[in-house]
Amino acid sequence: MRILLDTHAFLWWLDGDEQLPPTCRGLIADEGNEVLISAASAWEISTKVRIGKLPGAEEVAAELPEIVAMQGFDPLPISVAHAQRAGALPGPHRDPFDRMLAAQAQAESVAIVSNDPAFDGFGVPRIWDQAERSDERGIPRSTPKKRRR
Repeated sequence: MRILLDTHAFLWWLDGDEQLPPTCRGLIADEGNEVLISAASAWEISTKVRIGKLPGAEEVAAELPEIVAMQGFDPLPISVAHAQRAGALPGPHRDPFDRMLAAQAQAESVAIVSNDPAFDGFGVPRIWDQAERSDERGIPRSTPKKRRR
């Protein structure tokens, strides 16, 4: 399975934060899954560190490519097609980072791991509170083997 991590899910994974549900942790840890980190998340983290909205994430912002590689995740660049799709998305949600992640999830046919219901308005499959059950997309209940951390 290919999954795209929303920025907060990525940061919570790195921190071992319990706000990331067990099913999500299991999917991320499963080495059989391809975990994508968008260039939009790098942009969001760097921007929020710069303006003081992500205290303590300075190291992540400075070493993001290395951290993504060390986690065994795959970077997802922003293409012209992604940008076109993000700009054309309907709806009132104005967050440019979320719009880009939604566009990338649509274009790449992947589910997004996020607690943000705004993605539901974009018709993007979202994995979050389905903990302890499989949903209509077939998200498994089991916790697979741990990905290197």
